[in-house]
Amino acid sequence: MERASCLLLLLLPLVHVSATTPEPCELDDEDFRCVCNFSEPHPDWSEAFQCVSAVEVEIRVGGLSLEPFLTRVDPDADPRQYADTIKALRVRRLTVGAAQVPAQLLVGALRVLAYSRLQELTLEDLEITGTMPPLPLEATGLALSSLRLHNVSWATGRSWLAELQQWLKPGLKVLSIAQAHSPAFSCEQVRAFPALTSLDLSDNPGLGERGLIAALCPHKFPALQNLALRNTGMETPTGVCAALAAAGVQPHSLDLSHNSLRATANPSAPRCMWSSALNSLNLSFAGLEQVPKGLPAKLRVLDLSCNRLNRRPRPDELPQVDNLALDGNPFLVPGTALPQEGSMNSGVVPACARSTLSVGVSGTLVLLQGARGFA
Repeated sequence: MERASCLLLLLLPLVHVSATTPEPCELDDEDFRCVCNFSEPHPDWSEAFQCVSAVEVEIRVGGLSLEPFLTRVDPDADPRQYADTIKALRVRRLTVGAAQVPAQLLVGALRVLAYSRLQELTLEDLEITGTMPPLPLEATGLALSSLRLHNVSWATGRSWLAELQQWLKPGLKVLSIAQAHSPAFSCEQVRAFPALTSLDLSDNPGLGERGLIAALCPHKFPALQNLALRNTGMETPTGVCAALAAAGVQPHSLDLSHNSLRATANPSAPRCMWSSALNSLNLSFAGLEQVPKGLPAKLRVLDLSCNRLNRRPRPDELPQVDNLALDGNPFLVPGTALPQEGSMNSGVVPACARSTLSVGVSGTLVLLQGARGFA
């Protein structure tokens, strides 16, 4: 039984360190959601026992290094003999944030979680140190439906996605990678994501259209339907169209909101033919003063809300569209100031002023340096 407890430590750090630390964990009355914030220099990890019965678990470590746990647990231990105990846990959604995590410890946790019924995993504001070992022959992958990575740095550079992917079963449907330190992947090492339908690369402002081709890894996302590229440095819809064509990606829904888009493409750029699969295009909060050139010929949904349009677009400027969103543009709000050159906020109606081009950032940048004093 002691061995089982050590394995569960990889899922929820439960080592008792101090009995005087205020309780950092809160479990709601329905035993559904449990949130832990271990912000003290010497936290009482045993408080996380409260979360064992929860369905949603969120654990934040205040930037502490988890490296000392390598001396307290065996990350290479085989969890198969405790599979029934692990599967009995109710957790379906797990968030881990604000920590320095040795790759060996992360891998050990993934091995344990592979025997759980976890469906959604979110990693936020983490620094993964060291290299991830290969998947042992006897190990089973983690059967996630959703994986969200926000502001996670990896010591392995561009190969991190391929190394992480080997610990996942191929049924992943939703992947979100925000504020990535390396948004371009080592495509020759990445395997296909056959079941992935939603990919969110938002909040990577340095990505750009060239980087998008590298990030999409040609022909690795055959089932992709929804692609979100908010606040990613995209410049024109035509440039995005070319990047999608180069990567062999044909989404049904494309979100380009919160990018500073130009209405016209580079005259020397070749004309791009959009995939007929695309039926929904979001160009809201893009600073547009006119409808961009080179849009798909036919769309079910076109969102041009919260831009700087000073008149209603003419039919010949628009594609054939069933649902057109224009709310939040100056021409619909009497008295709205005309946009001034060089100002991204001028000409924006009050209803849209709370969400500017930079609001797409969804996570908080956390400095994890100097947190190695954990003992």
